[in-house]
Amino acid sequence: MDKPPRPQKLEDEDVERFVASHSGWTVAHAGLDKIYTFTEYAAALAFAVRIGVVAEKHDHHPDIHISWGKVALRWTTHDAGGITALDLEMAAIGDAFY
Repeated sequence: MDKPPRPQKLEDEDVERFVASHSGWTVAHAGLDKIYTFTEYAAALAFAVRIGVVAEKHDHHPDIHISWGKVALRWTTHDAGGITALDLEMAAIGDAFY
């Protein structure tokens, strides 16, 4: 069975629209970045695990950095060379989980 086609890199204007309408997201080095804050390490870890589960279901995995009270996420589609619609979708899911 053939895999669905991989998403294509978005135009900068599409990414800028997303960032303007979703608080806390920034663009750097062809990725979409955000730091989420938590009052407890366990809450940060639980959030990261939840992101990991949905990432696995979508076969699209972020860079995740967990520290006390913080989770930093970076979404990018490496084989597309930057940010795709899938990255925006996954970023919005993270915001909904938060």
